[in-house]
Order: sequence, then C-alpha cells, then structure tokens
Amino acid sequence: MGKRVWGFIQKRLTWIKGIFFFSILLFIIREVGRVGHEISGDQVQSELASLSWGTLGLLMVGGFIAVLPMLVYDFTIVEFLPGEFSAGYIIRSGWVTNTFTNLMGMGGILGASLRANFYSRSASKKQVLYAISKIVLFLLSGLSLACWIALICLFGFDVGQPFRGYWIWLLGGGLYFPGLFLFTRLSDNDFFKDLTWSRELKLIGGSTLEWGSCAAFFLAIGWALHMPIPLMAVFPMFVVASVAGVVSMIPGGLGSFDVFMILGLGLLGVGRADAAGWLILYRLFYYFLPFGLGVGLFIHDAGRRINTFLNGLPVAVIRRGAHLFVTVFMYFSGIMMLLYATIPDVVLMNTFYIRLVPYMFYFLDQVSNIIMAFLLIGLARGVGARVKLAYWPTMVVLVIAIGNTLWRENFPGGLAVLLGLVLLCLILARPELYRQGFHYSWGGLLVDGTIFVGTFVVYTILGISTFRVQHHHSWIPKTWLFPSTQVWLNGLGGLLVALLILGGIYRYLAKPEPEWLHTPFDGDRIRGIIKRFGGNEISHLAFLKDKQVYYYQEAGEDQLFLLFRQSADKLLVMGEPIGNQALIGPALQAFMHDADQAGLRPVFYEITEKLTLRLHEMGFDFIKVGEEGHVDLATFNLAGKAHRGERSVVNKFHREGYTCELLQPPLSDENYQKLKTISDAWLGDATEKGFSMGFFDRQYLDESPVAVMRDATGEIQAFANLMPTGEHVMTSIDLMRESPHAPSGIMDGLFVFLFDLCREEGYQTFNLGMAPLSNVGLSEFSFIEERMAHLIYEYGSSIYSFQGLRAYKEKYVATWQPKYLAYRRRASLIFTMLQLVLAINHRATAATTKLVPRWMSGWLTDEIDWNQK
Repeated sequence: MGKRVWGFIQKRLTWIKGIFFFSILLFIIREVGRVGHEISGDQVQSELASLSWGTLGLLMVGGFIAVLPMLVYDFTIVEFLPGEFSAGYIIRSGWVTNTFTNLMGMGGILGASLRANFYSRSASKKQVLYAISKIVLFLLSGLSLACWIALICLFGFDVGQPFRGYWIWLLGGGLYFPGLFLFTRLSDNDFFKDLTWSRELKLIGGSTLEWGSCAAFFLAIGWALHMPIPLMAVFPMFVVASVAGVVSMIPGGLGSFDVFMILGLGLLGVGRADAAGWLILYRLFYYFLPFGLGVGLFIHDAGRRINTFLNGLPVAVIRRGAHLFVTVFMYFSGIMMLLYATIPDVVLMNTFYIRLVPYMFYFLDQVSNIIMAFLLIGLARGVGARVKLAYWPTMVVLVIAIGNTLWRENFPGGLAVLLGLVLLCLILARPELYRQGFHYSWGGLLVDGTIFVGTFVVYTILGISTFRVQHHHSWIPKTWLFPSTQVWLNGLGGLLVALLILGGIYRYLAKPEPEWLHTPFDGDRIRGIIKRFGGNEISHLAFLKDKQVYYYQEAGEDQLFLLFRQSADKLLVMGEPIGNQALIGPALQAFMHDADQAGLRPVFYEITEKLTLRLHEMGFDFIKVGEEGHVDLATFNLAGKAHRGERSVVNKFHREGYTCELLQPPLSDENYQKLKTISDAWLGDATEKGFSMGFFDRQYLDESPVAVMRDATGEIQAFANLMPTGEHVMTSIDLMRESPHAPSGIMDGLFVFLFDLCREEGYQTFNLGMAPLSNVGLSEFSFIEERMAHLIYEYGSSIYSFQGLRAYKEKYVATWQPKYLAYRRRASLIFTMLQLVLAINHRATAATTKLVPRWMSGWLTDEIDWNQK
C-alpha cells in the first residue's frame, strides 16, 4: 500500500509541487493586497524621514557587513577544486554570486550557475558540479540551527510567546541540520570523501554566521527606528518568516517573508506602516545596495571577458567615446561662455542659446568667463590631440568650473549629473591621452585662430561702436553694444590675457621634442647602410642635409633609414625606406609609433604600389601622383623612325667634336667653379628647391660622379650628377644644367651619352624620374581627388607642361611605374598637399631652386625644343 502511494506521489510530483507553490503564491498575494490597503505611503515616508543621514550611513555599512559571512562558501569551494584563485578574485566572485542569489534565489540554480562560471577555470564539469553540490547542501544548515535557537527562546525562555503557534515551521526547519549532519558523516559514498571535518565545520560556521548576521541586522534596523518592543522577541518570528521564504521558493523570499513579518510584528504591537518601513530599509540595505555592487562587479568581470574575447575593442570604443565627449563638451562650453561674455544681450535673446545655457559652465563676471572659456578651448585641443600632459590641467580646470557652477543657487540637478559624467568620461579617457608631445595641425590652428581672431575683431568693432554711439548714431543695434566703455575695456583685457593663456598652454603641451626628430647628420652612417643593403632612387638625396634621418636598428645595428621633414603636425617622408628591405614592416611600425607618441602624422611621398598597399593596411589613404619612367639600358638604341630626331642630334654633336665624360668625386676646385658658373647662369633670379630634388651643393656633388658635356675646345657646356642606388643595378640623375651658350638639344645628347656610359658601367636601368599627374584619374571610378588632378594634367599646360614632359620621356622609357602619396585617414588632403608643396619649394640651406619636380630642374629651358621635336 505504501509503495503504491509513493508511486502515485512520484508520478504526480510535478503537479503537487506546482499546487503547493501556487497555493503559497495565492496566500501571499491576498495578504500583500490586504496589508497594502492598510499601509499609508505618507506614513512610510514619514517613518523613513525620521532617520538621520548618519544613521542611514551606519545602516548601509551594516548591510554590507551582514553580507560578508556568505563569502565563506566561496573560500571553501575552491578547496574542492584544482587550480589557484587569488583572494581578490574569490571575494569579487563570491560577492556577485551571493548578492544575486540573495535577491533572485531561483532555488539555488542561479548560485550554482554563477559559481560554475567563476570557478571552472582549471576544473572539469564533474569536479565543479560535485563541489557546488556540497556547498548547496550546507546553505540552510545555519537557518536550521537558528530554528532550534528560536524554539529554545519560545519554550525555554518564554521570548516571543505570541509566535508559539508557528512551532511546526521551526521544528520542520530544525530537522534539516541533524539529518544532513548524520547523512554526511555516516555515508561512505565517494561523493563525501573530500568533505573533511574541517571543511564541513567551515560550511556550517559560514551558514550560521550568514543567517545570524542577517537576523542581527534586521534587529539593528528596529533599534535604529526606536521600535517600542523587545527586539529579541522578534527573532523567533524572523526565523519563521525566513523558513517560509525558503519554502515558498520565491526569489529572496520576496512577499512571503514580508507578509509573515508584517503579521508577526503586528502581534507585537508594531503598526503596519512602521513594519513596512522596517522591511523597506531591510530590503534596501541588505539586498538591493549589495546587489547593486554585485551588478557592477559582474559587469566588470563580464566586460573584461568580452573585452579579452574581442581583442580589447569594447574598451577602446568606450574610451574613445568618452574622449570625444569630453573634447566636444569642453569646446561647446568654452564657445558658449565666450558668446555670453562678449555679446550677452544678443545671445540671451536667442531661444536656442537659452535652451543650451543649463549645460554650460558659468562664472560671475565677464573677465573670468573669457579666461575660463579660452582655458577650456586650449585644453580641449590638447585633450583632442591625446596629449598626456593635458590630463591633470584639464581635471583641475573642470573641477574648478564644476564647483563654481554648482555653487550657484537653484541650479538644475540634471547639470550636476551631466558634469559628473564629464569628469567620469575624462577619467575613462585617461588611457587615450598617451602622446608625449603636441603639434598644431593647420586645421586645428585654423579653427582656434578663427575663434580667437574672430572674437577679438567682433569685440573690437562692438567696443568702438559703443564708444561712438555716445557721440554719433551707430548702424549696429543697441542690443549688440556694451553698457559702458569700462565693460568693454575689461573684456578686452580678458581677451589679451586669454591670448597669453593659449600661448602658455601650447608651450606647456609642446614639451621638448624627442631626440630622433633632430638627429645630427652622419654621412658615414648613411653610406654604411647603403653599402651594406643597397639604396634606391632617392637615397642620394640624404646627403643634401635638408631632411632629417630616422634610423631603425636591431640588436644595436643600423638596418634601415627614412628621410623626412617636419611641417606643422606632419612628417613628410620622401620616398621609400632605404636599407634592409626585409625589415620594412617592423621599421614602419617603429617609425609610426614614435611619430604618434610625438603627436605627429607621417605622409609618404613618391612611393611604390607595394608600399602603398602596406600602408593602406596600417590606416593610410592614398592618391596617385604620377608615374616614374625607367629606361631599359640593355635594349635601348636609336634605331628606327621614332628616334630619328635624337639620332640626328647625337650625330651632330659627334661631328662637332662634343664628348661626354664622368668626373669622379671629389671635384677639383677648377671643375667645381666651372659647374657653379653654369648653375648660377642657368638659375638666374630663380630660387632653388629641396626635399624631393637636389640643389647645387659641393658636398652633395662630391658624393657621386658628375657627367659633363664638353665642346670641341674642352669647355663644359652642360652637366648632370648621377644618383647611384648602391647596388649597381639602377641609376638616375638629379641636377641637369646647361650653359647659356650651349646649343639646342644638348640635354638629349647628354642623355644618350649617359645611357651608353651607364650601360658600360654595368647598370641595367636608368630612372628618368616622375611624370607628374601622368595616367592619374582616367577612370570614372577613380578617387575624386585623382579626377581633379587629371583635369589639371589635361588643361594646366599654361602653368606647367605636364603632357609635354610625359611625351619627352616617352621617347626613352620602356616601363612606367605608378607613384603614390599616402596620408593618414581623416587627414586633410588639401592641407597635406599644400605642406608638401611648401616643403618642395623651401630648403634648409641658403641656396634656392625652381618650382619643378626632382631631376627635371634643367629641362624647362628646353621645353619649346621638346614640343617642336
């Protein structure tokens, strides 16, 4: 009969559980509704308002302390698991698990799931499941012991006599602990093999402390509320309500515990409103506030894992978002303050401005507003540029501005939240401020300069108009004018102080530059790299000394170098890295890292397609700037109808006794003076350039052979210096200059002679240099900038003979290689091109050159001849 009944119960166990749970839920809903009708919200609010801030603070601390004993479970569970866990990790994980379980419960499923998540690092699923199961068994052992203590209080000491009717609840809960203790101690199951006396006592002690501290905190709240009842009499009812909450299986006993406590406290003479206030404080300080901290720790842990999984992208996004918000807010508030300080009557009549006023800083007088406005704008530029030195000055300025603003009476509380968010975002964005130096970009200088100059000009005009209106009628509306000349003079003084502030901020942020930006020229070091690894078509330009050199080393040995010149916040890199081509990748990474730390952005000019694609992967945009022509010396000859003109010119020079020879370095004083005379006459009043081309300099010419064209009398009529690459494979020329008395076509003759000489020397290729804008923007799908460049190529012959130069080189060139300009994304291409043009048209020495691309600088005098031919 018993087996049949048990079988019947087992088959319908789910239904029985559901009916039991549903019955308790109906009872709780009915009682909550009845109690709710009897509780006045005003009464509860009045009850809570009677507590001082100090008492509330103590209760908050007490609630957090009451949660701490539950951490014993987590320090014990790691003893059942392999692997090492730091105390900090156990405390964080334990706090999350216990506060979540406290509030949401879910029959222990949530706690088990969280502990499995936190402690499964080095353990198998089976080990984790076994360890969690042992912990779960002892979670209620402390409540069971509390049931026995409550029974002793009721029937042994007559404490809490009104609650004797609940003895069955206490007895049922009390039987759990002895049953568990006997089961764990007498069982020979392998499951309990590692449950030593020490560990079992820890779990029992932890559970006892948990329920004891929970009860003690509840009674402490009653003491703080000055309840006129014996607090110890509440303890038995607290235990009964806790048992009811566990049996109900409702998360945190929410509803069941509260109903039992309100009914029980009513038996002791506590009013419903007072009991409700008591429970609200208990729920707030023991459940919700610790749970809030647990949520924060959980989000931190989950965020850390997600961030690790996504390679740090989420944190990077948050930091950059915070960085952008702080920068924009500082500019916004600075401009708002500036408008208010300069034309207050006008902006205060603008409804849009008035809507934005509650979100800006505010100072009491005009001068302080102007000064603080430019402080914010100046520091915003440093924060926007991610300069490390900008952090603490910005923090100090924001704290002063926030403190002064919130000191005003009747200021909206929403502003306090906004300003607190600004400070929080600045703290979050601190890792984004990593750069060691600051350099004004042209765009930044244009914006900040416009703000200051525009303000100064408008302010001056309004001040003069204010002064004149006292004597004559002014065309400016009176709302734009200042109330007095004194107010205008005060503001003018503030603007002058602001200018000094901006200058001081810039000087502060632009700390001494890194040494590599100003490395002294070392010819032997450059020659060593070229000799060891070979050079390229621009390596010879290093000896002009008008560019800086960046060296890349490994194991203390030079491997590679780049040529660059600084312009504002740009590093204009000429050509490709020179040296060990196998290390271009790490060398570029090192160069861009150092440049970024210094607050500078590299721009690469006249680079190949291969390097362009590599830089594109590193965050660069690009634009084609032309093509470079290469002559195949092995196959070049003057045979055929296409070279009839060149053949005729060369034959003429042969008949007239012209010869070509190479002057080996160093040049004699006599030859140097002859070349200088020709160069000076060729230049005339024009100015020489540098950067991407050579200029006449003795040390530069002494680095390589110089090809000269002599007439029949032996006088030099034209010359060109070679640019060997160091590998004896390719060569090129840079300076090409002729005497005013040289015959037409002498440069063609020099070219053909040079091709023969270089072929005899073993060179395979002769680099004729760039044809600017050649084959740029031909497709309708090309970049818009390239299509605009194509228009210049097609219709810009009045400025420069782009097509004529291409046609001239076409006679000799076998292959054309595209050349590109690579610049950082989001950088202004217009400013970049202007800076590049200025760099080409300005050199570091006193000499000067014409505004033409590299190595062509002797050809423009023969442009008419080229077109005629």
